[in-house]
Amino acid sequence: MNATTTLHGLAALALIALAHSAAAAAPARNLDWPLHGLDSGNHRLAAITAINPKTVGKLVPKWIYQSGVNGTFQATPIVVDGRMYVSLPGAHVVALDARTGRELWRYEHVKRVEKICCGPANRGVAVAKGRVFVGTVDARLIALDAATGNLLWDVEVARNDRVEETVAGLAASDQLKGQKVSGASGVGLAAAPLVFEDRVIVGANGLGYGLHLDSSRPGAPLGAVVGLPGAFGGVGFLAAFDVATGKPVWRFDTIAKPEDGGWEGGFSATAADGVPLSRDLAAERAIADSRRDAWKSGGGSIYSTPTVDVATGTLYFGVGNPSPQMNGDGRPGDNLYTSSLVAIDGRTGQRRWHWQQVPHDLWGYDVASPPVLIDLTVGGKRVAAVAQASKLGWMFVHDRADGRLLYKSAAFVPQSNLFAQPTREGVTIAPGIGGGVNWSPTAVDEKRGLAFVAAMHWPTTYTVKEIPAADGKPAVPYFAAEPAQAERWGVLAAVDLKRDGKLAWTTQTPQPLVGGVLALTGGVVFTGEGDGNLSAFDSATGKRLWQFNCGAGANAPPIAYVIDGKPYITVAAGGSAIWGYRQGDAVVTFGLPD
Repeated sequence: MNATTTLHGLAALALIALAHSAAAAAPARNLDWPLHGLDSGNHRLAAITAINPKTVGKLVPKWIYQSGVNGTFQATPIVVDGRMYVSLPGAHVVALDARTGRELWRYEHVKRVEKICCGPANRGVAVAKGRVFVGTVDARLIALDAATGNLLWDVEVARNDRVEETVAGLAASDQLKGQKVSGASGVGLAAAPLVFEDRVIVGANGLGYGLHLDSSRPGAPLGAVVGLPGAFGGVGFLAAFDVATGKPVWRFDTIAKPEDGGWEGGFSATAADGVPLSRDLAAERAIADSRRDAWKSGGGSIYSTPTVDVATGTLYFGVGNPSPQMNGDGRPGDNLYTSSLVAIDGRTGQRRWHWQQVPHDLWGYDVASPPVLIDLTVGGKRVAAVAQASKLGWMFVHDRADGRLLYKSAAFVPQSNLFAQPTREGVTIAPGIGGGVNWSPTAVDEKRGLAFVAAMHWPTTYTVKEIPAADGKPAVPYFAAEPAQAERWGVLAAVDLKRDGKLAWTTQTPQPLVGGVLALTGGVVFTGEGDGNLSAFDSATGKRLWQFNCGAGANAPPIAYVIDGKPYITVAAGGSAIWGYRQGDAVVTFGLPD
């Protein structure tokens, strides 16, 4: 090879390198939303720059699909190869043309039990290996052909035969006794499934749900939640099934059984981050021997899809409150692994670690929002971390390997009487049972070093009530949580991950935020509100840049995708019955003008 040839060769290589660089920098012609959290780390950050602070104000509706199912709509749509797959309230599923919204096929789920525990909400499907997987309101896992919607298999994950709470357990004089019951302990599968290798993984919810009552108070859409004494619900779990056949592979129970060391734990006087808990530990220890079987109805629901570290095969997920809800008199101890962040081996279901946010939870502080995987520099060292935005009003950031707490963020909502015991007169607590960050997914922009959380300030009054002693039987206390007669609002906050969780900015919204956050690399974040508005905010400042009213509560997480170079934003608008927001049946999709 002569010098000229060599130079020509180097020039060619340089041109190829430049072409590859340009291709990498060019906007994607097609960009799917293939997983519930967009990627396995649950970042919900779409690589879209065409929609940015300068252009977002031009967004217009491109298409609207109305399903005809009017109910609580919380689904994250999945977009793969130009098709959008959406789970509807009641666990029905539709496939749509993601360009136009035209319905391609529809699967109608027929419940095998008439009464469901926790409302019709379904938070999404998983799509993999030519199949669509959905968990149902009656605790079944279903596989559909992605091309046709035909049923491939249908397996029972759990029997919906739990003992549930009723208004008969309330005192005759309790004004709540006349309220309509909107939910009680049972079992369903609301969270979107996760496909990991050859397993489809689902978590059960509704175990230890408590007695949910509709509100009769004007201006207070969220009704009371009542914690009655008794063995309600059962043992929560995360379970894996074979993708091809639906056969069970493993099951992880969210309640620590006696052979696991027991769910009583260490009778902790403080939370794991050192915040004091107002527990009567002496009284708990005194009844511990007589309540060794309390774990059998210990609760521990799973309300969101796990996050997976594909390099290590580790699943990270949050666990809900213990059962009975808010009523700790008959369940002494820390009640492991409820109200915890848990890491397990995704191939075997074996526990790797847990970190309990609230031992012996009396307030309904579920670990409900999906965890997010991030890489951080802490103390000069690079750490693989997992972050979880909590109902307590902090984001907790842990070492991914062992669960060690690296830091917790500044509080992004007001906090008062955080771990106060309920009283007969009633004590008002914030955040309370609603959150903080409820089940709403977080979005993370690691390049900017920001995590965006959708939260709520909705103070709650906790009261001790009692069925009076009669016929030689002692009085029976129970507990109720009701929205306080106080101002409430939403908070969209940017947590600075580069500065140990300090807040980069916060923006207050008129409505408490329930649905979740979408971020774009172009510098815009989206979230919806219960009044129907889907809004866009500047990633750097939190300034509201655009909004559109969808006609029903926008209480589902928005997504983004690109087809033929055109970016789209989609949200399910169907309100939320439990929060009192206007119901609807629409999938609304926006884009830039042609």
